[in-house]
Amino acid sequence: MQAVELNSTAATEKLIIDAVSASADRLIEMSRQLIGAASPNPPGDVTQVADAAEALLRAIPGMTIERVVAAPGIVNLIGRLAAHRPGRRLVFNGHLDTFPIGEDLGWTVPPLGGVVKDGLLFGRGVSDMKGGIAASILAASILGAHRDAWRGEIVVTLAGDEESMGALGTRHLLEHHPQARGDAMISGDVGSPMVVRFGEKGLLWVEIEAEGKPAHGAHVHKGINAIDRLREALDVLKQLESLQADEPPMVVAAIEAAKAISEPLSGAGESEVLRKVTVNIGVIEGGVSPNLVPTHAIARADIRLPVGLNTGDIEARLRQQLAKIPGVKMRVVQKYEPNFTAPSHEIMTTVAGAAQEILGAKPAINMRVGASDARLYRLFGVPSVVFGPTPYNMGGPDEHVSLDELLAVTKVHALAGFRFLQEKSGAS
Repeated sequence: MQAVELNSTAATEKLIIDAVSASADRLIEMSRQLIGAASPNPPGDVTQVADAAEALLRAIPGMTIERVVAAPGIVNLIGRLAAHRPGRRLVFNGHLDTFPIGEDLGWTVPPLGGVVKDGLLFGRGVSDMKGGIAASILAASILGAHRDAWRGEIVVTLAGDEESMGALGTRHLLEHHPQARGDAMISGDVGSPMVVRFGEKGLLWVEIEAEGKPAHGAHVHKGINAIDRLREALDVLKQLESLQADEPPMVVAAIEAAKAISEPLSGAGESEVLRKVTVNIGVIEGGVSPNLVPTHAIARADIRLPVGLNTGDIEARLRQQLAKIPGVKMRVVQKYEPNFTAPSHEIMTTVAGAAQEILGAKPAINMRVGASDARLYRLFGVPSVVFGPTPYNMGGPDEHVSLDELLAVTKVHALAGFRFLQEKSGAS
């Protein structure tokens, strides 16, 4: 009996993978429909692309859809597809908003045209992350055709607000709609098919403001230079980069093991950056003329924290040090904690195993430098993995993805989803 079940499972897996292969043109068309519905953030109105995504979900037999409007123009979708037997709930999550279209950036193709050429698919948001959304929806659709072969429920959550940190998107769904949660989550956000991402650094955005006393530039003894005070404050900020994190050994081991595969894809130095505090001073403003002592200066910085540090301790440290500098004050603009799913967790090994079969090479399992909504799922106790296509020119002109990669991502989502939903136990 067990051998028969194993043979049946293997046969179904082949049917699923073959179905994805046969749906390559459908995958392109789904992606093009999403690309063609502009959803730049700012301003953040995703109504058109939500309508397009909802139509794609409604085409799946048995799929029920809930439309959640968190604010004017901020539309979120929850699609649910149940098997014939109870079991676990697997979530596919994506975000509908994109970077600004940037028509003036020098595009060589129409940014909303979904142009296909040389094995590439072009368009604003195709990598971040309309291609990944199409991959997840197609995977759900194909799994839906085999509902007698798996247990539980597939949920597709599409968030209308991610580029501005997700308060009205994924976080809103997780806070107010329990059906958006699950036993595990797969996101098709950007990355690389050769790297399965299990966690993300934390973030602390701060604004530091300095006040001075006016005087003529030739009479500096009569004034107080706000920029000098700000420079001293920024030195304090940069000193954070020397802090050491109390890193969990499993995270350290995974980052180091992934280095040989991940760094050639994501850039030399990625492993070091994943394990240290980084401070990017992105904005500095102050003064009105070279011959006047500036009375006001301001800087805005992006601080990223590795696993093993927390925003509360960093903020307290900064406030203590900055309090020693007269005329300086700090405001926290945005923050969230680093988090991760254990690299050995079932959803990680399931996705990694599926990727190895589809790609014919063993992928790395690594942290993610940038943010995604996977961090929000983890905050709500849902083990989460990011597995998506490589982004090319993300946010710039001629943003594109490889069609071969997009098809491979779809196969991995479908195969990993099928395998995860083989188990009987679950919360759905």
